[in-house]
Amino acid sequence: MASAPSETDFLVVGAGVAGLRAAIELASAGRVVVLAKREVTDSNTQWAQGGIAAALSDEDEIRFHLADTLSAGDGLCNVEAARILVEDAPARIEELIQWGTEFDREGTRLTFGREGAHSHNRILHAHGDSTGREILRALYAKARTLKNIEICEFEFSTDLLLENGRVCGVQMIRQDGLYRHLSACAVLLATGGMGQLYSNTTNPKVATGDGVAMAFRAGAAISDMEFVQFHPTALYLANAPRFLLSEALRGEGAYLRNSEMARFMPQYHHMAELAPRDVVARAIIHELEVSPANDPIVFLDLTHLDAHHIQKRFPRIYATCLQYNIDITAEVIPVRPAAHYAMGGVRTSLDGRATLPGLYAAGEAAATGVHGANRLASNSLLEGLVFGAIAARSMRDEIRTVSPAEEPPPPQSSEDNARNVEGTVREIQEVMWKDVGVVRSGAGLGNAIRQLEDMSSLVAGATTRRSHEAQNLLTSGLLVARSALAREESRGAHYRTDFPEHNDARFLKHSLCVGNSITFV
Repeated sequence: MASAPSETDFLVVGAGVAGLRAAIELASAGRVVVLAKREVTDSNTQWAQGGIAAALSDEDEIRFHLADTLSAGDGLCNVEAARILVEDAPARIEELIQWGTEFDREGTRLTFGREGAHSHNRILHAHGDSTGREILRALYAKARTLKNIEICEFEFSTDLLLENGRVCGVQMIRQDGLYRHLSACAVLLATGGMGQLYSNTTNPKVATGDGVAMAFRAGAAISDMEFVQFHPTALYLANAPRFLLSEALRGEGAYLRNSEMARFMPQYHHMAELAPRDVVARAIIHELEVSPANDPIVFLDLTHLDAHHIQKRFPRIYATCLQYNIDITAEVIPVRPAAHYAMGGVRTSLDGRATLPGLYAAGEAAATGVHGANRLASNSLLEGLVFGAIAARSMRDEIRTVSPAEEPPPPQSSEDNARNVEGTVREIQEVMWKDVGVVRSGAGLGNAIRQLEDMSSLVAGATTRRSHEAQNLLTSGLLVARSALAREESRGAHYRTDFPEHNDARFLKHSLCVGNSITFV
């Protein structure tokens, strides 16, 4: 892969599903540069197992998909954004198929699965449990056929460039530590999530909230940061990554059992294991708290299901668990919740525009309001496809003459706290998990904010890639904690023990962060 040029027509920061779909849409309008922080394959898209939702089956309808999306969003979905999502879904799926995406089929017919909070079977999968990887492969292959698209790997964007209040490019840090500038007519942030804010997460190492932090520092509005979705079932073993155990496992009939091996979800919700993710995650936390065991564990149980079907349906999960000596067809799997998805991000209009001229956002980095307070399972890949394309169509209108940006001076040499940056990252993650996690309280959130603010000097003056990531994590963490403290109610993925009920009169609104102020609109 070539290094990034100094100027282009359109700049896409991020090479997951939203970024690549946007680049494909932009290619006929001008030159497109896509920046990948690491390899193109190192993104949340690559890790997505569960599938992608679309009302394509004979038994389903778009209105049912919309109703399920709105229900999961717990009153806070932008209805028009959700309608766009579900109405565009069939066309985006057909497009993927035309570009070579190999969704699972029975004969010639697409197969559709069921996941939590869906009323109908509408989840498409690819290679069992590798849906994101297959979609990314097809999008990347399509993008490589378009001569106007240049994909640059290992290009880490640190900040947005502004000229007279307009975003005109980005600053990047090379692997050798030198900075470069890249100017563009319009910039799309498709940088993905921020799961690395937490000590337990299903997200890859690159998910450090870079896009949100960059946009916030530049003065863009950030919205709904308090809503962080915790996936209920991540593999929980010492010295093992928190590998995602797809919700589709429960869709196939897996049970959740507590440390006494009793099935417990029917006590918490009428949909039992297929309840919305926030309900399941809190139920697991409660079971851990009330367990008499010294080191309580919750288990996912598939042993009553057909072993051959499970191996075929979930080959990646089956193989990964075997690496840790767990045969999921014969043994229960230890699980705990882990940070999975951010509903909040850079506030955008329905056409992907951020509040700063020249800036756009799509996918997990954006806050369109499409997910409300809690994302419906398998709407994330779909959001990237739908709103990546929509944002790109808006960006096409920004075409104009661009001059190469002046190169920045070399960074001032400093210790950069390099020896301590990993310790600082771990401290941020531990604070966030303890006080800004699945269950929150005003006291805990206040404590987290104080601790995070005290760390600000530790991440100041970043001059390495990792210290920039630490800076972005701290910025994102404070946005989450401050927004969570301001929302004095429980809704969707945000649950406070001191305000356990909805408060529609005050908080049936979206949080908005600009500078140090938080308002609800």
